[in-house]
Amino acid sequence: MARLISVEKTALLSANKLDMDNYNGADLAMGDRLKVDDVKVNGMISSLEKLAKEPDPLGIERFAFSHENGIKVSNKTAPFGTILIIYESRPDVTIEAAGIAFKSGNKILLKGGKESLNSNLFLVNLWHKALEEHDCPKDWVTYLEFDRTQTQAFLENPTQKLDLIVPRGGEKLIAFVKKHARCPVIVSGRGNNFVYVDTDADLQMALDIIINGKTSKISACNALDKVLISRDLHRKQEFLQHLIQSLKKHKVEILTDAKLEGLEGTSVMPDAQVWYEEFLDYKILIGQVPDLEEAVHTINTYGGGHSAVIVTNNEEKAETFMTSVDSAAVYHNASSRFTDGGEFGLGGELAISTDKLHQRGPIGLQHLVTNKWYVKGNGQVR
Repeated sequence: MARLISVEKTALLSANKLDMDNYNGADLAMGDRLKVDDVKVNGMISSLEKLAKEPDPLGIERFAFSHENGIKVSNKTAPFGTILIIYESRPDVTIEAAGIAFKSGNKILLKGGKESLNSNLFLVNLWHKALEEHDCPKDWVTYLEFDRTQTQAFLENPTQKLDLIVPRGGEKLIAFVKKHARCPVIVSGRGNNFVYVDTDADLQMALDIIINGKTSKISACNALDKVLISRDLHRKQEFLQHLIQSLKKHKVEILTDAKLEGLEGTSVMPDAQVWYEEFLDYKILIGQVPDLEEAVHTINTYGGGHSAVIVTNNEEKAETFMTSVDSAAVYHNASSRFTDGGEFGLGGELAISTDKLHQRGPIGLQHLVTNKWYVKGNGQVR
């Protein structure tokens, strides 16, 4: 598949141009996710090449026990069966999700958004060519060209065996899938990530982490949305001025809570609901908290359970923060933008789960498996 993408790169870019030309550009983040360029094509190829080198995740023994009566009991990894992933505007998901599913022994049903139809159909056709070249049935990778009504009907009454569904997108998509699905669902997509700047923070480091988290890729679920500043931060006003100036250079809209009202170049948030919002835009909210305890409480109350960061040179505070914050990934002195299967050494990801079962955070090749018990005897009865 990696080779086919390389060979068919020009045709892929042409298919994506059709999608981009048809897209109205109303949603900045969706447009960013939809676009395929040389960098994204190289990323697709690289993820597949890394995936090809990963060890087989199936049949790995995770537990073994010898019963006193001679029975041998073991537990080994096994595929789920058939997985459905529903996603919006991201042709690269058609690559990573299908690659991870196939290598972990799972069939996959791909339901992409209408805005990326030309790109997705082209990539699925390449998958079928790759499968046929190795005498594999094409139904390992299937594209569902369904509208919303058809999707709902399929969720409520699948026309084939379905073992797991992963909605990868906004809160409306997730709610829609959870309402109608008749099999397990792993939720993926919502960010609303926080950074807490502690009294013992390196201020330049904090500035760099915030700017990277907010501006490097606004469409990513690991992008930064909220900043909490310690009330007793040394040189607080100076730091806030530098932060606001830096954000303004990137044309970021800056909201504050009432405690920081009056900062030049900012406006006070209209209501408390803003704390819950995932922006997916050049927009950020800066608030003030009295201490670490209140920072943790705020993040656990409003955050999306995805990623949270503390910037501090105090190891004890960092440890308290990382064990107390209820997020899939917690960071000490690093950008939230690293919450990603490739960056975490997984060779790619199917999705990033904010659920706690069965896998939390990036779902890589090693996680797209369930398990099975193997019991061997020679006539034992109970």
